[in-house]
Amino acid sequence: METALTKELIRLGKERVKNLPVEGFVPGQGSLHPLFMLIGEAPGETEIGNLIPFSGRAGKELMKFFDRLEVSREDVYITSTVRSRPYKIKQKVSVKTGEKTIRKYNRPPTKKEILAHAPLLDAEIQTVNPPIILTMGNIGLKRILGNVGTVTELHGQLYTGPIQKLQSLNSNQFIWTEKNYRVFSTFHPAAIFYNRQLQSLIMEDLTTFKRLIH
Repeated sequence: METALTKELIRLGKERVKNLPVEGFVPGQGSLHPLFMLIGEAPGETEIGNLIPFSGRAGKELMKFFDRLEVSREDVYITSTVRSRPYKIKQKVSVKTGEKTIRKYNRPPTKKEILAHAPLLDAEIQTVNPPIILTMGNIGLKRILGNVGTVTELHGQLYTGPIQKLQSLNSNQFIWTEKNYRVFSTFHPAAIFYNRQLQSLIMEDLTTFKRLIH
């Protein structure tokens, strides 16, 4: 599987998050001439171990989505808003033994982390030039379209118009592209773990999206 990121961009991406509470680095990967580009949130523990986007629990759900769309990983370019795993550290105490353990848990990326990896996503979109972008979850949606609404409000709808890109490497502001893109939004696969009722909504969204890509 190919990545649209150059070695220089990967080095830059790692450098820009070196003082932030994130770990690992998973480049976007897939077809450089895809049916669509998928933009998720950030890698988790599994992904930073094997360097494959969406290979953990959420990835298993995503494969069911791909079956619905009649596509494979080889047909898609898969990336995320942040390329490193954002984590929080929690201490747990065993009820049985009283033993304390410290673990890292996934968390949503912060605005600072999103800005840090914004040049990478901008470069991927420019290089791959996807015919349509599929955002999964609020993080990817807001990174691309700003504060236009939540995924609950916008899922299943096709947007055509400019998208957000970082103004410059030293900027913390997004500006709108001159080019128009097609963007379709649905829920993140992991959302099903917390609300099974979303599954039917996602399947309806995918039925609509399938008509747009085939």
